[in-house]
Amino acid sequence: MAQVRLPDGTIINAPDGTTVQGIAEQIGSGLARVAIAGEVDGVRVDLSTAVSGEVAVKIITAKNEEGLEIIRHSCGHIMAEAICSIWPEAKLVYGPTVRDGFYYDIDLGEAITPEDFAKIEAKMVEIIKADKPFARIELGRQEALGRVSGSVYKTDNIERAEGDVLSFYCQGDFEDLCRGPHVPSTGKIDHKAVKIMSVAGAYWHGDASKQMLQRVYGTAWANKKELKAYLFRIEEAKKRDHRVLGKQMDLFSFHKEGPGFAFLHPKGMVIWNEVIDYWRSVHTKYDYGEIKTPIILDQGLWKKSGHWDNYKENMYFTTVDDVDYAIKPMNCPGGLLVYKANKHSYREFPIRMAELGLVHRYESSGQLHGLVRVRQFTQDDAHIFCKPDQIESEIIGVIELVQELYSAFGFKDYHIELSTMPEKRIGSDEIWETATAALRAALERKGLEFQINEGDGAFYGPKIDFHIEDCLQRSWQLGTIQLDFSMPERFELVYTDKDNTEKTPVMIHRAILGSLERFMGILIEHFGGNMPLWLAPEQMRVLPISDKTADYADVIYNKLRDAGMRCTVDCSPEKIGAKIAKAHGDKVGYMLVAGPQEAENGTVSVRMRGSKESKTVKIDELIAIAKGKIADKALELEF
Repeated sequence: MAQVRLPDGTIINAPDGTTVQGIAEQIGSGLARVAIAGEVDGVRVDLSTAVSGEVAVKIITAKNEEGLEIIRHSCGHIMAEAICSIWPEAKLVYGPTVRDGFYYDIDLGEAITPEDFAKIEAKMVEIIKADKPFARIELGRQEALGRVSGSVYKTDNIERAEGDVLSFYCQGDFEDLCRGPHVPSTGKIDHKAVKIMSVAGAYWHGDASKQMLQRVYGTAWANKKELKAYLFRIEEAKKRDHRVLGKQMDLFSFHKEGPGFAFLHPKGMVIWNEVIDYWRSVHTKYDYGEIKTPIILDQGLWKKSGHWDNYKENMYFTTVDDVDYAIKPMNCPGGLLVYKANKHSYREFPIRMAELGLVHRYESSGQLHGLVRVRQFTQDDAHIFCKPDQIESEIIGVIELVQELYSAFGFKDYHIELSTMPEKRIGSDEIWETATAALRAALERKGLEFQINEGDGAFYGPKIDFHIEDCLQRSWQLGTIQLDFSMPERFELVYTDKDNTEKTPVMIHRAILGSLERFMGILIEHFGGNMPLWLAPEQMRVLPISDKTADYADVIYNKLRDAGMRCTVDCSPEKIGAKIAKAHGDKVGYMLVAGPQEAENGTVSVRMRGSKESKTVKIDELIAIAKGKIADKALELEF
């Protein structure tokens, strides 16, 4: 008999050889109807998989995130079959799932265009309605190679695959190399919740010297309602595209003379400086000292730090007076040299050094994307030097700083990942284990939930990553905390301990906002350009109704400027309705209408951005309200 442990700890017995589908039926007919796959001892499997002995089983449905991924994976096969049905000469390459969807790379002499999406979708609906079972076939490597004979792409996939046994999945007459799992049949997918999204070019294996393929993207959801919500978010994202809003609001620009290098305009610098001013105030509160290190440093330094062996393909180099230099991709070696400039005692610890460091990293031109993917950016870095017994408290302090900073920008929903030892690394396995355990202990002490991200640590140490979620439920990786025992040893950093012996400090690398350019792009999209008052490039605009109140408008303007408000006056001959509409379009926080009645009473009629209603207040009252909102980092304009 099989002893099956369910996720809630319940143990059920079933005959050896019972399938995962059979386990679902034993749990309940309702669950069996909606089951699409399973998980046996942590490994995802088809419902047809048999179990025996003592095993842990989880039934996966479309309500699970894993279930959606399996649905999308199966949809990739359905789309591939549809494309091959329409274009029999199409050659399949590979088709993985991605966030919110899937794609398949196709080698086809004829271009697939958006006009073709409808017929691909129609063929997919036909395949789904046919309710074709997904059948798994397992073969030895040589048999598998024989089965794909003639396909250079599938042969390459098999040669790159691990293991001696490979699997194929068939849905009717269509067959594809795949490790699975899949839904039990195509009919398990809601045909109303599937859509082809786009097509783009992609080089085979990402190598520009190889064949150019067509990458067809699709999305799939549990039901039509979820698809509709997703498509709404996509349309909203287009409206909030920071590249469009940046031009519309005159915040920044890019030029062919410096691809991947952002040019910030005066209004963009307002947002930039407000973010930095707040960042500095919080770091002062948490006892950080700010440093500044050079952008160009001797190439030998980067060899010593380990960046040369692990990161040189992303670096820029130059030569000065026959000496080879590297333009820094990270700030840490400079921070190490600042530490080495003086002798240190255990009494000084922890030493917290923050830097808004300008770094350069190579990105291919195809990867560049506005402010969020650039070649030059400012990293809000910091390095903490401490004793081993201070690690946990220092990590907790950084976590609390992260929480305070993010909440000011309205980011309260985020998830945390603990990334472990990567293949390319420096330092012993023992050091890595010690460092990883320390990060885990700090997270557990704070009572924070986190996921393990195996093998994704920095080359010098494990890390904690913070992924925020914006208003469109998109995830962005921002903050990172990295624990490093190796680099201080490489640079021979020491401090005098209480027993008068020299010891090596522990180094904590951390960034909170990450790239400031990228964070600015995220903010613009999160708020749709409608920045909170404390970040708004133009907080107020005075709108005189006519030339008769122009002098009063200047009085208002001067009082606001003297109070530190960022404001302008619209002296154009336009009617007041047009002025208000323009101010709304320019994302101005408060529109201050100045008419004869307001001039007589010493008031202004305040129209808030996004509202059709007005409030009449005294100028000094408005200033007090605005200052309060700015001081509180309020996200809303209403008062």
